[in-house]
Amino acid sequence: MEPDFDRKKVRQKYAQERSRRIDADRRSVGQLWREKGLRRYLEDPFTPFRERPGVREETDVAIIGAGIAGVVAGARIRAKSDLRVRLIDVAGGVGGTWYWNRYPGVMCDVESYIYMPMLEEMGYVPTRKYARGEEIRAHVESISDKYGLTDDALFHARVEESRWHEDTARWIVSTDRGDELRARYLVLAVGILNLVKLPALPGLDEFTGRSFHAARWDYDYTGGSPDDPQLSKLTDRTVALIGTGATAIQCLPPLAASARRVYVFQRTPSAIGVRNNRPTSPEFVASLKPGWQRDRIENFTAVMAGRERERDLVQDAWTADMARVTNPPRKPEWTAEQIADAAEAIDWTVMEEHRRRVTREVRDPEIAERLKPYYRYLCKRPLFHDEFLATFNDPRVTLVDCPQGVTRVTAGGVEVGAHSYDLDCIIFATGFEGEFTPLPRRAGHAIIGRGGLRLADKWADGACTLHGMMSRGFPNLFLSPAPGQQAVISVNHTHIMVTGAEHIAETITRLERAGICIADVSAAAESHWVSQVEERFFDRSDFMTACTPSRLNFEGDPSQQNPRNGSFGGGYGDFAGWKRILDAWQEAPDFPGLETEKRER
Repeated sequence: MEPDFDRKKVRQKYAQERSRRIDADRRSVGQLWREKGLRRYLEDPFTPFRERPGVREETDVAIIGAGIAGVVAGARIRAKSDLRVRLIDVAGGVGGTWYWNRYPGVMCDVESYIYMPMLEEMGYVPTRKYARGEEIRAHVESISDKYGLTDDALFHARVEESRWHEDTARWIVSTDRGDELRARYLVLAVGILNLVKLPALPGLDEFTGRSFHAARWDYDYTGGSPDDPQLSKLTDRTVALIGTGATAIQCLPPLAASARRVYVFQRTPSAIGVRNNRPTSPEFVASLKPGWQRDRIENFTAVMAGRERERDLVQDAWTADMARVTNPPRKPEWTAEQIADAAEAIDWTVMEEHRRRVTREVRDPEIAERLKPYYRYLCKRPLFHDEFLATFNDPRVTLVDCPQGVTRVTAGGVEVGAHSYDLDCIIFATGFEGEFTPLPRRAGHAIIGRGGLRLADKWADGACTLHGMMSRGFPNLFLSPAPGQQAVISVNHTHIMVTGAEHIAETITRLERAGICIADVSAAAESHWVSQVEERFFDRSDFMTACTPSRLNFEGDPSQQNPRNGSFGGGYGDFAGWKRILDAWQEAPDFPGLETEKRER
């Protein structure tokens, strides 16, 4: 333990910084397609919209969402069967978050060798330890193309309703393009960061310059392209970058190198560790043996869960810092309070190193102090970048520290308190609604099961599932596992998505082989799973009350916690235990916990 750690003093400092950021009136605008004046922020700048007649047909599997979860589920189903599969997505192509996030500098913050799915099946090794967004998107496209999903997909189509018809044992999926698919199986793979978020600022529609969300980057205005970070059209323009989260830290360096001036509006500084990105070496590629990716993924998950301490294949800041904070060393005789104290002390050492890094990289002491994160490591998703902090040494970059956020937008710029900033362009790097946004909201449409039961109504008091992937009253409906859905959580969400996709594909294949037409969760099985989740729920009220507000902690509001929206095993969840249950379920001769029916198809 470092001698400077004074628990009382540290807590006071963190509480002081938290209080500066609490704003009861702070609001965000989500589901922008419902706001007529703001829909332009969702327009697709990457793929032209093409008119087409509505598709009305029978299909076997409809998958809503063409990101990693949807594409891998479709690929696994296609690999196991000859079922007809249709992807449906509001985007103009596959990729999900990697379709939309094409801002300059975008890359993954999880090692690409474990994040990018199906590398061995595709015979591909990423070019860098942390792949750029275009490489990830191209890889997802390759999977979709290989398994014949792209040509059959319905793009630029927003689902308006999914309704179960008992008489025909079909899901009727209708879209705003006049499509009507009658599908025997429905898969919701809608993503966990799919709802673009804007701050609800007065005057948002008054600005006369150019404004856009970073998830719809306007290269026509800035110049450059997803492959070219030289934003040549900004040389005589003053730009506002609102936000200092994962998006902002990546796009600021290209902006600073291109624009006449950049104002960075910061509500809360991020904890930014070293990324240490580097090209993939020929020696690494030569060392890979069959099964290497699954071994590496499982090792990462085990290290993060504190189950593997002697073999760390990934060796990055996640396994060095977050694994240590989440699973601190402990002695058998320690009380819960002693364990919490030890975790807090380790947390402080990690955050103190982040603060020292700011001092080392930012020359102006006043700016450096404003960039230092004073809160617990797990209050916000930690970030990693090698150039962001040093960008503030550029005289063309100005940090505007505004803990209460921007006050209002005007015709000529923005205001923070009594200060006005004249701008040519506003870029909202304000992210998405949080990972724990309830599934019915993320799905963005009415999901109606047996007897007219709406999923939003059933889940009004919290999630109700079996394994985090099926829900009673909604036959033949499969859910990609996600936070808040009674499955498990990982910073490498691909591992969760791929595990879910494999389970869904295997379940559908087994149902087909058994000649089963309808499969619904039994009341007893769902009740048992929900009770297991509730019993292991970890109440984080004390932590959240002391935390700086962020999307990970409901803006610091403990009242929004819900034991039914927890993870299997408590906390982030027990991935190993969850996976053992899924494997055993697949090996069972029947379908435990399901009520099944055979009938003519």
